[in-house]
Amino acid sequence: MILAFSLPDLVQVPFGYLLAFLYQFTSNYGLALILFAFIVKLVLLPASAKSKKSMMKMSRLAPRIQAVKDKYENDQAKQNEAITAIYKEEGVSLGGGCLWSLLPLLLLFPLYTVVREPIEYMLHESTEVAGKIVEIIQKELPELFTSNNSFYAQMIAAPRIPEFAAQIKEAGLAVKDATLEGINFTFLGIDLGVVPAFNVFAESWKWDWAHIGGALVPLLSCGSQFLSMLLSQKSNNSVVTNEKGIQDKETAKKSQSAQQSKMMMWMMPLMSLWIGFTVPGALSLYWLAQGVVTAVSDFILTQKYRKIYDAEDAVRLQKAMEEEAIEAEKERVRAERRAANPDGITTNTSKKKMQQAKQKEQEEAKAAAAKEYAAKKGIVIEEAKESAAPMSGVEDRPFCKGRAYDAHRYDTQSTEE
Repeated sequence: MILAFSLPDLVQVPFGYLLAFLYQFTSNYGLALILFAFIVKLVLLPASAKSKKSMMKMSRLAPRIQAVKDKYENDQAKQNEAITAIYKEEGVSLGGGCLWSLLPLLLLFPLYTVVREPIEYMLHESTEVAGKIVEIIQKELPELFTSNNSFYAQMIAAPRIPEFAAQIKEAGLAVKDATLEGINFTFLGIDLGVVPAFNVFAESWKWDWAHIGGALVPLLSCGSQFLSMLLSQKSNNSVVTNEKGIQDKETAKKSQSAQQSKMMMWMMPLMSLWIGFTVPGALSLYWLAQGVVTAVSDFILTQKYRKIYDAEDAVRLQKAMEEEAIEAEKERVRAERRAANPDGITTNTSKKKMQQAKQKEQEEAKAAAAKEYAAKKGIVIEEAKESAAPMSGVEDRPFCKGRAYDAHRYDTQSTEE
């Protein structure tokens, strides 16, 4: 049976039954839609959690990534290699992060289909029967079905099914009794099956709650999405820390991901606002509920991962403080040495030279002691006189001795007899 379904039906059919159950349980479509958005968010929470963790981890690396880009500004190959090494070291998977971010989006379109095609997925009629029902109602009320909202024909037709139950039966359609009761899209005095109007100067506009409330739903939906994205961006920027574990607000603001998030933060809500005034109010209510639930879940996930990253930052800060303390001690010792020797005069501290100097001191001490002893005994010691002639016989090369050294080799007088 499952093999007969298309891939989207694997999502749409179960969630269609869920939305229908919530509608029967609450007897209120608006409340059922809010609960539906909450349950969908719970189902997608594991994917959202992994996506949030990946985003926060990538945001933390923004200072290091920026440093690599500055270092290899003119070498893209080395830049990519260094950035990949950082991601590998920190355990950041670019492919995995994108996958978890795309998963909710892949499910988003089938879920919208559940909302915009209630005759099929809530009343469980076939596509053919749903199309026939729309045709009958469209023939009776053509002014409700325009080219702009034809994509949402089932939402427009569903609440009006009871009005045209007789025509539907006369058409010979095999519909369920529950289908003939239709769906009541009224929520807090607002008809969620109607496209909200924004032109207060149009003839169709009326200053009543139905029109004002209908226009407020897309506005509130836009605001909830903006708030959700703003909180998400702030939470991601709050974990941007430098190599010492200290928050780096400047890098967080200038990073490429922050600039992209800022653009999306304005573009997505404005796009939803524009769409909200071209589709039935039920979709805007769904987006409104989803935006609120997303903001709450994002706050909870941020608190969870902030504890982990704050602990990591504390370790990094402690390590940085210890390194700074060691470097400060080295600088103190260097300062003391500079103060003791302001002229910068240094002595030869070579081990060999020091040994030679010590040996010379010992020999001089022995010679002095021998001379003093001889003086007491009245012994005259003739001091050895150093020869002025070079050892090798060559004045420019006095020490050029080798294996065949002969001190008289360069004598001016011949030694031959």
